[in-house]
Amino acid sequence: MGTMPSGKPPASPFTVHDFQLVLLRRMADHNPGLVEDARHALGVSIADMREANRRWQAMVRSPRARAAASRYRSVLGAPETVLTRKVGDLECEAWLWPVTLWPDLRFEALLAPNGSTVWNEWLVRAPEAEGPVLRTLADLTPWSCTVDEVARAFPPARPLEGTAPTRWGLAFTAPDETGVRREVVAEFTWGLLQRLTVR
Repeated sequence: MGTMPSGKPPASPFTVHDFQLVLLRRMADHNPGLVEDARHALGVSIADMREANRRWQAMVRSPRARAAASRYRSVLGAPETVLTRKVGDLECEAWLWPVTLWPDLRFEALLAPNGSTVWNEWLVRAPEAEGPVLRTLADLTPWSCTVDEVARAFPPARPLEGTAPTRWGLAFTAPDETGVRREVVAEFTWGLLQRLTVR
């Protein structure tokens, strides 16, 4: 005998649109105002954002979860760009996808040499886009720059362990508007600057 229908509608496919909500959900702790604006631009509710995050976490944690590289391809499609990046002596592939919320950025998955394990996953500047000019603390505004841009602008920046997955930190010194060098800790979510703590 066949099974009786459960009455539950089948889950809709998880899309690029949903994935952007996952990115926003993680950023809401630091910048609720910016997330609210982005949410309105996408035409979604807080409940939609939470539901997208719940479905993403279920996919990631499922005992039958596919490898991260396969998961990203299934959700985001074929990468817009594939680059080769050097990590020490190893050559790795970086897959880049566009994200409509940040037209000058791309979501990057950095693959291990085995091609299925993802070593890093974050937002980076699009290869053809010009990055911001970062000279003083005033230039370091939320969502304006990525981890690698800040690290290049204020060497030697020291990486810090993030407070949660998808979060990173950098410690460095940078001049304020008066030219006085200050010790700074920058916090990033999915590779995008969220906030500064100036000491």
